[in-house]
Amino acid sequence: MANIKRHKAKVDSAKGQIFAKISRAIIVAARSGVPDPEGNFQLRTAIEKAKAAGIPNENIDRAVAKGAGTLGADNLEPIRYEGYGAGGVAIIIETLTDNRNRTAADIRAAFNKHGGNLGETGCVSWMFKHRGVISLKGTIPEDDLLEASLSGGAESYEYTTWEDEPIAEVFTDITNLEQLNRHFHNLGWQILQSELRWIPANNVEVTDPDQARSVLKLIDALDNLEDVQTVTANFEMAEELWELA
Repeated sequence: MANIKRHKAKVDSAKGQIFAKISRAIIVAARSGVPDPEGNFQLRTAIEKAKAAGIPNENIDRAVAKGAGTLGADNLEPIRYEGYGAGGVAIIIETLTDNRNRTAADIRAAFNKHGGNLGETGCVSWMFKHRGVISLKGTIPEDDLLEASLSGGAESYEYTTWEDEPIAEVFTDITNLEQLNRHFHNLGWQILQSELRWIPANNVEVTDPDQARSVLKLIDALDNLEDVQTVTANFEMAEELWELA
């Protein structure tokens, strides 16, 4: 029974953390534009992500109200941090925070503890491309995907899986993300998510077990920080090394 309780507590904690991260994204999106998802693409995608994560409607409405300023004020601001993990792995961390000193200290502590180095903004982002990414559910014939991607102004696409289900990811310039999302929606295709993502130009291959363990633990530590929204790194490693964290 104790093990079951501990497992449930861990699951509840993880769920609460996801809720907090997405709620922050909704607040900032509602504050940066009109507090109406129909006229605010950033807010609409944040709400869609919230619903997919199972966040109750009242929590979503409360976050929108906070962003609109009708339910208290949240002084959240987006800040990007960059640095290196073990083996020269480049890492980009995107945050939403109401206390940049606390966030910087927490991120620096994670880097220091797990063999990394926090650098200045811009020290690694030049090795990535900032792109809009739309994930489409289901198996889509390549001829159809190619035609739709070209007509929607996309740059490229690739087939992959999401939770063992087939999906297609379509990449585009960040300024075209909303238009491409609308294009796929009008085709009646199922959109899993639309997001901005840092895409590494090249990956660093990690082969040393100690370095692999350090990189994975660093990424976990960063991802578990409440202020952190996304963590992106440019590494690849053999499947057995993923089990070391």
